[in-house]
Amino acid sequence: MSKQAQTGSGLGSATLEEGSLLRQPRSVWAVFFAGIIAFMGLGLVDPILPAISENLHASQSQVTLLFTSYNAVMAVAMLITGAISSRLGMKWTLLLGIIIIAIFSAAGGLSDNIWTIIGLRGGWGLGNALFVATALSAIVSLSNSGTTKAVILYEAAVGLGISVGPLLGGWLGAITWRGPFLGVAALMVIAFIGLITLMPKADASSRKETRKQSILDPFRALRHRPLVIFGLTACLYNFGFFTLMAYAPFVMHLDEHGLGFVFLGWGVLLAFTSVYMAPRLQQRFGTIKSMSAMLLLFALTLLVMGIWTNVQWAVIAAVVFAGALLGNNNTLITAAVMNAAPVERSTASAAYSFLRFLGGAIAPFLAGKLAEWFNPHVPFIVGAGFVLLSVILIVTNQIHVKHVDEVESAH
Repeated sequence: MSKQAQTGSGLGSATLEEGSLLRQPRSVWAVFFAGIIAFMGLGLVDPILPAISENLHASQSQVTLLFTSYNAVMAVAMLITGAISSRLGMKWTLLLGIIIIAIFSAAGGLSDNIWTIIGLRGGWGLGNALFVATALSAIVSLSNSGTTKAVILYEAAVGLGISVGPLLGGWLGAITWRGPFLGVAALMVIAFIGLITLMPKADASSRKETRKQSILDPFRALRHRPLVIFGLTACLYNFGFFTLMAYAPFVMHLDEHGLGFVFLGWGVLLAFTSVYMAPRLQQRFGTIKSMSAMLLLFALTLLVMGIWTNVQWAVIAAVVFAGALLGNNNTLITAAVMNAAPVERSTASAAYSFLRFLGGAIAPFLAGKLAEWFNPHVPFIVGAGFVLLSVILIVTNQIHVKHVDEVESAH
């Protein structure tokens, strides 16, 4: 892996220190910084969900469809990312994803109809799928420091983007709800410029040597039970994750600035734990035990939100605290997936992400509907139940997934 990284950066082994998290090829940092900007898109929109509901006269369940259409398209699109990237190359697949995100986010900011924006968010999800799946496999394959540290870098980009995004989204959203959509488009232009100038030119000869992946490869990868277990675990876990993301803004009763600061705190903890705490948990307790503990604590946090939904400070504190749990779990489960099955990492990522984002597609709309059918407490309680199911799934299948710790310790 280090040879590949050195080739991509054009640096000799004398200038690269094997195993160092910070001494990476230029191509890795190019993807890392583009990833920060790309992942701002998710957090940018969060503080304006109540404002969109009010300005476009949309119900809460309609507004949560902004997450549902995004995640549903992203789940399906994950299945074709490998086939596309193996033909275009990583660099041009990343750039294509960025272009699609910019176009659809800008169009959403110029729209006046909630259903049009819901559809445009689906296009945004297509661009994000191309970028997310390729960015993860790019960082892992180009890094010279092993899978775990490469995943840490990827999750750090996710955390930094998600943490800065809400603050910027709250600031732009306070001006107009259209601001964050247009802000994402502008940021994507910056990401495009950074990636096309900092990432080395694609090597045509290496693309010819790369096996052209089939659309069927992710389905074939799902023959491997460990990959299915991690995918279903993430699917169930995402019910809780996107219940928090999509519905919590409606019960905190804060303005755009307030929501921006709450999710800033959430994102900062997510970024910090994904980089500094998750590796220590993995080394001391192992991936499976640490993941199970984080998921159990997240289920309990959602239960607290469900019981004390009407207590503003309790919900705010629970959202911020959840960031620490999510940061740990994201790094742990992503690293586990990279070592789960004897398939190419891009294929494993696509298959896993397909299952993962199915949960993210169903959960937001379900949360809005549960609140309309029953009361605001129920979405969080149901979300906690799904996350608890993910704990049961991973614990009862330990015999099939425990090998990921053995693989990682060998790196």
